[in-house]
Amino acid sequence: MPDTMTPEARSQVMRAVRSRDTRPELLLRRHLWAAGLRGYRVHVKWLPGTPDLAYGRWKVAVFVDGTFWHGDPRRWHPERASDYWREKIARNQLRDASTNAALVDSGWVVVRIWDTDLLRRPAAAVEEVRVALSSVGWTPSLAQAVTAVGR
Repeated sequence: MPDTMTPEARSQVMRAVRSRDTRPELLLRRHLWAAGLRGYRVHVKWLPGTPDLAYGRWKVAVFVDGTFWHGDPRRWHPERASDYWREKIARNQLRDASTNAALVDSGWVVVRIWDTDLLRRPAAAVEEVRVALSSVGWTPSLAQAVTAVGR
């Protein structure tokens, strides 16, 4: 399938794509806050890949990956895409792998959540973050435990 856009048109479309504070990202933050998983920072520029959320004290980095932009293997079909998009998504995937490696080498735990999974089952995404935090020694405070029981 040939790419039908001119470079100028493609550039204009790409400029319009949000890279932060997306609907799935805001949804995750809202659910983490409600679950008592607070203490994260948003878009930490000094970390590789600028994680969407970072729990600095616990060294847990969270990324909300777009199914299309990051090539979710359950939904991304490169054989249906033009050369431009195959190359673009492949570069994104390589960058993600490099980011993961750099963070892990620095002692961070990396959590990657697909946007479509988050939109369908936000509680599962929150649990994934909770498990990552627990794996590095985080324990819920009494207030967080009461909040979880009260639901």
